[in-house]
Amino acid sequence: MKYFFLSDGWIIGRVWEFGGLWNENVWRRKPNIERLNLGIVEQGEKLWLYRVEEAVLMVEVRPSKTAESTAAIGQVVLKRLIDADRALERLTTAESLSN
Repeated sequence: MKYFFLSDGWIIGRVWEFGGLWNENVWRRKPNIERLNLGIVEQGEKLWLYRVEEAVLMVEVRPSKTAESTAAIGQVVLKRLIDADRALERLTTAESLSN
């Protein structure tokens, strides 16, 4: 499994796998991406931990349409994924959240 942290108010857009963009017709399913009930607070921002399957290389994230911050309009970020050890390290060194 691979992991990444995503800020409150942001959503997942496109997903990349080894061959390029995730193609639901080829895979016959959506990528397995799950928000876990663990998170951290960094610089006053809530970041939730997500788990993704091994086939996923990178995810695109963007502010949700309901996000109140107008400064984030048009922003898109490509998230590189981290392994379990790096996720645990960040969870143990930052202020923790749980749901």
